[in-house]
Amino acid sequence: MHGPASSGWLLVALCAVTGAYCLVRMRSGGGERRGAGGEALMGFGMAVMAVPAAVFTPPPWAWPAYAVVFGAAGVHALWAARSGAHHLHHLVGAAAMVYMSLVMAGPPAHAHGRDGSGIPLLTGALLLYFAGYVLLSGVRLVPVRVLAGGGTGDGGGDASGWGDRPELARACRLAMGIAMVAMLLTL
Repeated sequence: MHGPASSGWLLVALCAVTGAYCLVRMRSGGGERRGAGGEALMGFGMAVMAVPAAVFTPPPWAWPAYAVVFGAAGVHALWAARSGAHHLHHLVGAAAMVYMSLVMAGPPAHAHGRDGSGIPLLTGALLLYFAGYVLLSGVRLVPVRVLAGGGTGDGGGDASGWGDRPELARACRLAMGIAMVAMLLTL
């Protein structure tokens, strides 16, 4: 992406850890294995995309290959949306990755005398979607008892594994949404 190296490395770390946790969720045997797989692909894909260009410049064929991989992920998400509308978010995420890949594959914005890359209206629409998603995800992380003023009351020990913790899955989705906003802002 076209941002400072320090923020790029922070995005790499955030997305890689998120992708790794999604792999743990896939192995947990819970009901969200396929969704966790898509989220792992998204997390690792975003981590690779966020590596600062000063450190690694991908070969010219990498960005179109990225677009193909995430295009296939988008088709899969569209197919999975038949069983539940929550897969539509994966479709939007895959479409955003395809869009960013195509923008990265094109010539730099300064070669055309423009200030930014991409299509401003599409970038803005994706930014609005992911900003709204981040806000909604953040609200969903707040325990209901805290919202009602009754304390946190988590109920004690945890008998389930790390992959079966819904609050961690929500936190990972929130982290990926924040990372997507950051990546879109650098276009």
